[in-house]
Amino acid sequence: MHIAVIIPVYNEQTLLPLLFNKLINTPVPTMPDGSACKRTIYLVNDGSTDDSKSIIDQLAVREDSVAIHLPMNMGKGAALGAGIHAALESDADAIIIQDADLEYDPREHDSVLAPILDGRADAVIGTRFLGQTHRVLYYWHSIANRLITLTSNMMSNLNLTDIECGFKAFTRGAIEDIQIVEQRFGVEPELIAKLAKARIIDATTNTRRPLRIYEVPISYAGRTYEEGKKIGWKDGVEAIWCIFKYNL
Repeated sequence: MHIAVIIPVYNEQTLLPLLFNKLINTPVPTMPDGSACKRTIYLVNDGSTDDSKSIIDQLAVREDSVAIHLPMNMGKGAALGAGIHAALESDADAIIIQDADLEYDPREHDSVLAPILDGRADAVIGTRFLGQTHRVLYYWHSIANRLITLTSNMMSNLNLTDIECGFKAFTRGAIEDIQIVEQRFGVEPELIAKLAKARIIDATTNTRRPLRIYEVPISYAGRTYEEGKKIGWKDGVEAIWCIFKYNL
């Protein structure tokens, strides 16, 4: 099993080396039978204006790491699209998204990937609201998140608890036919809508079926705006628009 870790990076010169060090010191997930997986890390520079570009080039000298540089700042969706495309071109069997800002812990890749590696799931969505440790931050952000998730669930007929969570994983079959359109943070509701609509060939019955989507609780060490948080209220409005746009 070849696992691709996609890390979109925009102006994270301080946290990226810490995140990368924590990731490479986390054992590569194993299959249920104990066999080792292969892991490739894709560092996607989204037109950073700090030293992130040079840091990425230094980190990518490792054999298990690949540097991708977008020509300008295009947004998280564009960075994810570039990383996923490169991973699929390199025959990745599963893809996990890991933000560069350490809000999500790479030591939890095992638990996020587990439903995929044991054959239960085609896609896994992390959730910050089902019991794991999380940093206490903005009340109105949590209200907006619940509204966005509720709206998405009503449109997609899924019962997720946190569609805005950036910790997501997919099998190759689940993601290879999905083309990401949104360049900014609208990519999160876009992905959920397209996963809800996607159909995949079942290896046992050779018939098309909906994706098996699972949720996994994850810890969350959110940042304040002073610490570099980038998402704002305009992104919340964009998320609602994208929910209607891609579900309808």
